[in-house]
Amino acid sequence: MVDESENESQELQAEEPQTAKFDVNYSCLRCGTNVSNTELNRLPEIKCICGFRVFTKIRAPIVKSIKAV
Repeated sequence: MVDESENESQELQAEEPQTAKFDVNYSCLRCGTNVSNTELNRLPEIKCICGFRVFTKIRAPIVKSIKAV
């Protein structure tokens, strides 16, 4: 009985698609609430808790430096 449940759980884990390991963060223009992309995808419509629908993307804290050619 235990072997069957282990096999089923392993099959379910194998079927789940691999998602990206990074998450994009957004900020509401009206109230400044920070929201992740996964939280916005869960909701039926893209809207902040204050009711505003305009978000800006928060830049990553990592600065990329490129050598001049």
